Amino acid sequence: MLRATAEKKILNFKRPAGTSRGILTEKLCWIIKIWDDAIPDTKGIGEASVIKTLSPEWSSSYESKLEEVIQKIDSHAETNFEDLKEFPSIRFGCEMAMIDLESGAKQEYFKSPFTKGEQGITINGLIWMGEKSFMFDQIKSKLDTGFNCVKLKIGAIDFNEEVDLLKYIRSQFSSNEVELRVDANGAFDPSTALEKLKTLSDFELHSIEQPIKQGQWPKMAELCAQTPLDIALDEELIGITSQYERDQMLSAIKPQYIILKPSLLGGFKASDEWIELAEKLDVKWWITSALESNIGLDALAQYTFTKGSKLPQGLGTGQLFTNNFESDLIIKGDELYHH
Repeated sequence: MLRATAEKKILNFKRPAGTSRGILTEKLCWIIKIWDDAIPDTKGIGEASVIKTLSPEWSSSYESKLEEVIQKIDSHAETNFEDLKEFPSIRFGCEMAMIDLESGAKQEYFKSPFTKGEQGITINGLIWMGEKSFMFDQIKSKLDTGFNCVKLKIGAIDFNEEVDLLKYIRSQFSSNEVELRVDANGAFDPSTALEKLKTLSDFELHSIEQPIKQGQWPKMAELCAQTPLDIALDEELIGITSQYERDQMLSAIKPQYIILKPSLLGGFKASDEWIELAEKLDVKWWITSALESNIGLDALAQYTFTKGSKLPQGLGTGQLFTNNFESDLIIKGDELYHH
């Protein structure tokens, strides 16, 4: 019989993290351990991690739901956690812990040349919202470190200031030297979004994530059809749990990219289903972490490597917290390695 526990941990940001939804100062996660009664010393480890302003299942009853899952872990495992589709972060944490348990509880979730330390994963550098000088200092630091792809969060300060920042970056670094991605987190008004995309396209950006809020399929479809700048759907994927709904959404909107955050989408199996459908519809994709601790980030990195994407992935968030767990991940230049 399976047993489980979940231990809460509050991760504290080194510096308040600015997003279009407000300022984040802390991040909640629960470390899930699953074991078999017959082998009590062998425990698989997973992470259920939430962003209060983004995770679809977050509410005051989240912890009681997690406790119910822990108490009945055997029955949930019998369904391969399919019965937890409405609780993607809990499903992700349980699925992760079971994969670890079944592979020997060594936190080697997906064996590959990556887990052996032989190959790395190209990642983008993440630039947080803030004053223009603060954002530029972050960019300079990332480029000095060796990053060739940088992602900027936009939408929280004045748009003209953000345009000035991009203009200055491009005056210093051409598109051949630095690939720029921007993430609007749904901050643009649909009535002015296309105009803003045209302005942003002057700076030879790789793509923009979620220019308008999710759930506006006709508006988003119109943008994706007319945009001079590739659009990547991010929040748009959250809360869509069936393959039929996924097909309906991607077929209706026809985005250039989708971005997969497994802990917001329901784990590795759910992400596999998104990837399979995206490739069928000729939609490109990459994988991004959602501010997990180093435990979740490690599993995500291992999974990501096995998918074989050549695009820079969004996995460089392990250094954001003052009280993170020890990590086997290291960054060399713009590559993430396991050692």
